[in-house]
Amino acid sequence: MPVFISLLRGINVGGNKKINMAELRTLYESLGLREAQTLLQTGNVIFETDITDREQLIAHIEKGIEDAYGFHSDIIIRTVDELIAAVEAHLFSEEQLADPKKIVVMFLSDEPEADAIHKLKTGYSGPEEMFFSGKEAYLYYPDGMGRSQLSYALIERRLKTSGTVRNWNTTNKLRTLAEEFKA
Repeated sequence: MPVFISLLRGINVGGNKKINMAELRTLYESLGLREAQTLLQTGNVIFETDITDREQLIAHIEKGIEDAYGFHSDIIIRTVDELIAAVEAHLFSEEQLADPKKIVVMFLSDEPEADAIHKLKTGYSGPEEMFFSGKEAYLYYPDGMGRSQLSYALIERRLKTSGTVRNWNTTNKLRTLAEEFKA
């Protein structure tokens, strides 16, 4: 039976789009998504399902959230193997990894075009480092994210795809949870 990780976008941020994780697990179970487990308050859910069509699965979860909470949250889906591969594909240096609060992974809904990536990289001259692998953008903010001009909205606009961001520590916790779930 397929195991997926869903990453909800924009919930429990700044007091907006609030969802309690225990309620979210219950909602997933009510949608026929089994063994739902959450990680942190940012809408990370791992679950089993018989639904193998990703677009159908995303639409099913998004509708369930809209019906239950009255707002829309974009959903990004990864399999366990895709999540593990995303963590392993990073190109961060040991020095960067030593300060994980400056690292994020942006999980994208679609793989960006090479031309869009090139335009983003050449059109931005800040101190941040970015690299891409498949549907993931890896971002390092040497001066922190708070004052950076490399916003997630800018990245989405330039890449012409949406995404949701998880910091490096959360991404690694998700990997551990996914590996345990798979085992």
